[in-house]
Amino acid sequence: MAKARVAPLKVLSIPRLELSAAVTAARMSVMLKSELQMKIDEEFFWTDSQVVLAYISNEARRFHVFVANRVQLIRSSTDAKQWHYIDTAQNPADLASRGAHIEEITASNWLCGPKCLWEKDVLVPPKLSTDLLVGDPEVKAIQVFATEVSKTSDILSRLERFSSWTKLIKVIARIKRLGSKETSPHGNCVSVEERKRAAEIVIEMTQQQAFAQEIKTLQESCNACVPSSSPLFCLDPLLDAGLLRVGGRLKESDLSLELKHPIILPKDSHITELIIAHHHAQIHHQGRNQTLLELRSNGFWIQGGSKTVSNFIHRCVKCRRLRRPVEEQRMADLPKERCQASAPFTFCGMDCFGPFVVKKGRKEHKRYGLILTCLYSRAVHLEMLEDLSTDCLINALRCFISLRGAVSQLYCDQGTNFVGAKNELKEALKQCDPKTLEAFLADKQCNFVFNAPSASHAGGVWERQIRTVRNVLHATVDQCSGRLDDSSLRTLFYEAMAIVNSRPLSIDGINDPHSLEPLTPNHLVLMKSKVALPPPGKFVREDLYAAKRWRRVQYLVEQFWSRWRREYLQNIYLRQKWHVPRRNLQINDVVIIKEDLLPRNEWRLGRVIDVTEGADGLVRRVKVRVGDHNLQERKGNYTFKTSVVERPIQKLVLLLEAQ
Repeated sequence: MAKARVAPLKVLSIPRLELSAAVTAARMSVMLKSELQMKIDEEFFWTDSQVVLAYISNEARRFHVFVANRVQLIRSSTDAKQWHYIDTAQNPADLASRGAHIEEITASNWLCGPKCLWEKDVLVPPKLSTDLLVGDPEVKAIQVFATEVSKTSDILSRLERFSSWTKLIKVIARIKRLGSKETSPHGNCVSVEERKRAAEIVIEMTQQQAFAQEIKTLQESCNACVPSSSPLFCLDPLLDAGLLRVGGRLKESDLSLELKHPIILPKDSHITELIIAHHHAQIHHQGRNQTLLELRSNGFWIQGGSKTVSNFIHRCVKCRRLRRPVEEQRMADLPKERCQASAPFTFCGMDCFGPFVVKKGRKEHKRYGLILTCLYSRAVHLEMLEDLSTDCLINALRCFISLRGAVSQLYCDQGTNFVGAKNELKEALKQCDPKTLEAFLADKQCNFVFNAPSASHAGGVWERQIRTVRNVLHATVDQCSGRLDDSSLRTLFYEAMAIVNSRPLSIDGINDPHSLEPLTPNHLVLMKSKVALPPPGKFVREDLYAAKRWRRVQYLVEQFWSRWRREYLQNIYLRQKWHVPRRNLQINDVVIIKEDLLPRNEWRLGRVIDVTEGADGLVRRVKVRVGDHNLQERKGNYTFKTSVVERPIQKLVLLLEAQ
């Protein structure tokens, strides 16, 4: 059986054509074995191409795609040991490709095959050398990267596992003692001389790695100088007992060798960092200048020492715990409730302030104020609270809603009475019928939005109004201390509310007689340009002691108005702070939580487990997992209790950044 193929139109090299013929032979073998269904003990494949045999027998080199795919196909159905070489003169397959006359075909071995196949034992020719593949274009080029690793570099890489300079010196000293096989007179302890020698060995290896060229230059000649391009040129270095030291101008000084010629250390070495950490701890984590002074007094000169020490102190966990300031972030954009038009008191912020002392009979009682400010119109509403309980707060809220209308959202801090009011209303909703509940939820009425705990700065929109009202009210009420009752204090709150709502929202052009009337919150709330006039009459200081309480209140109102205008309105100015974006706190950051009532060394340690990003992608509040101070013993085992707290970043100090 014979099979031949026409050469393709695309130009192919002779080795590729020969390899394609070998693929045809392998496929014919698979076809014959499946069709004949007879036992075949052994197969032989013959080719007159030594390059193809080298391709099939190759085990080390890699080929390009054309050759690699066909060699893989041949190796998948045959064995490389089955392929043998035959001389071109004995190969009858060449007759099909050369063309021949009938006489030549009859006289050739075309019909009977090579003579060697008719012998009793097939003579297997010896294997050919694979050196034929050297320089073959089908073989992929091999790139070998050789890396020279010195003994010093290998040792220093092992020393990077140490985190303490003292422990490193002890280990090196004990290794030197074992290598010298000498017994120390100090027994198992490491002597001072052994530690000193161990330190010199470690520093010498560090210098040989960092300043190899400079050391080689100084070793070649006694009076040689390092080149001007070297970073050590200005130090005029010298070589002393294998150590590179600062030359300088103090050679004639009577100071010790360590002070006259300190040892030079590279700035980016692990050994240098261990030495800095050791001496930084010796001075109990003082600042950069003290650490540099300690290093110089112990005979070390660090290349770029000021910046290197500063970077180390910046990463020092204990220094961060002692002195690092709390986190801050760029001030957030104003919420849409303050920028988009809405009905007055639809979106409100609220808080409590006080106390104020009133007299009821012969007893004095404390009363508090509840301020609610509209986020859009900047109007305020004041209600009097008998105490700071949840019930009293809900009653005051209902009074406010009855006067001002429905409220969609109430922004406040996480005071106990505010949280209690939210829970009370939430429980009350469960008692409503489905239709009422659906209508209430659809309108989103009285929805509480809490700030993070201890984040009073997040409620600046109402905290500033509290300052406006409280400072003047305290000074006003102190003029008649013990002479106000509940009704008088409530009336004073309402009068103060009317005065504050009459303030101009903008002071631009307030001194220009030709400018328009300033816009006030009362214009937006009452839709009236006229302000309610005070009752007629002249109210003097003596009215504080009058029997008619209404005159007493009106005098205090006049005092409130004059003080508020004098102390607040004339002193409005812009505040510029928190205008630079900072690094966001991330999950797994280690922080300490600032507590205003505790000293810094008692602040709790925690790990950030969740962050809340604002609309601008900046994090201003996070959740921290902290551990309990007390360990509980249970059946001989100690269990460590943890809890999760939410805090603004202004109450956190970053210790370690997440890796």
